Formats: sequence, structure tokens, C-alpha cells
Amino acid sequence: MEVKWLGHSCFKISHQGRSVVFDPFAPGSIPGLQDIHETADMVVCSHEHFDHNYREAVEVSSGTTEGLPDVLALSVDHDDKNGTLRGWSDILIMNMDGFKIAHFGDLGCELTERQKKKLRNLDLALVPVGGYYTIDGAQAAALVKELKPAVTIPMHYSSDSFGFDEIGYVDTFTELFDRDMVHHIDCNTMTIEKGMAQQIAVLTYGKERD
Repeated sequence: MEVKWLGHSCFKISHQGRSVVFDPFAPGSIPGLQDIHETADMVVCSHEHFDHNYREAVEVSSGTTEGLPDVLALSVDHDDKNGTLRGWSDILIMNMDGFKIAHFGDLGCELTERQKKKLRNLDLALVPVGGYYTIDGAQAAALVKELKPAVTIPMHYSSDSFGFDEIGYVDTFTELFDRDMVHHIDCNTMTIEKGMAQQIAVLTYGKERD
């Protein structure tokens, strides 16, 4: 299974001739990020904010849902005030040919034990770490250490060259793990295989695989 980070919380996941794009953002909406122009069989959005719901960025190629994975939407608060600040977001759980994937959207609250139970045995977790609009690096690290997904890719953070000013850098998350567990990938794409050792994979925005 191939995972490509398109910036912010947007990913394209491809496997066995099928592809899904998560959370495309509106043109010009994220400082430092290029507009998205993708083709996929399916596009799914965690919630209806401009930096997550620009479905027009994705040309849906197949015109049929046959063979596409089902998506379980697990509703969570977008903030730690019971949704009164920013409403709700979904954690999107998908089984893609035996790979269990969860895109955590703009998770902004603690999860219940019942919700955590649905998020066990993940092959891939896409987790926000920047804080302010979502859980921060420390909260995300605690959640990952509890759920123990095989591969975790952090998202929804800023850097010196991209992102919202008010959200934090990825190292507020990665510094809370042993160094040998954190892998900095020198491109925006990685291949996920079954049985991979537990790891944090930090993708490089905008750098295509050779």
C-alpha cells in the first residue's frame, strides 16, 4: 500500500489499482502549500472546514463504488470544550484489502475507551499533532503510545516553510519517542506493508520519490 502526503491533513492512499484521497484543502488556504490536483477512485473528508473538504481538488475516476472500501466515521469533538468552539470532526476508519487505516481528522479531545477500542490494531494512523485546532504533540504522542498503530504519520503541523502560524512543529510530537522509532522519509511517499515494526514516519512535503 502506498501513502502520499499532499500536505496538511491530505493524503492519497493507493493499493491494488484503487486509490482514496483524504481531506483535500481549498486552493490557497494553507500558507506554503501547493494546490491539490489529483485523480482517485474516492475522496473522503473528516469534516466541512475549508482546509479539509475541497472535494473539487480530486477528479473521481471510476464512477462506481464497486470494490471501494467502506468507511466508518467515528464522530469526535473538534476541541476540548465539547465541540462548542469548533464543532465536530470524524475519525475515518477504513479497511483497504486487509490494511486497517485511521485518519484522525481534526481530533481535538480525549477519546473514550469505547472509541479507542475501535482504533486498535491499526496498520496506519494519520494523526494531527500541531495543537491549537487539534490535539497537540504531547496529547498525540500519548494516544499513539496507547493505541500502538504499526505506522503513524503525523499531520496538521507547521514548519518554517508551510502551515498556519498558530500550530506547532512536528518535533513537539517526535521528540517524545525514542530516536530509533522515528523515521524521517526523504520524500512525500512511503510504502506500508503488513507486519511492519511500530514506527513514526515523518514524510517530506513536496519531494517526490525518485
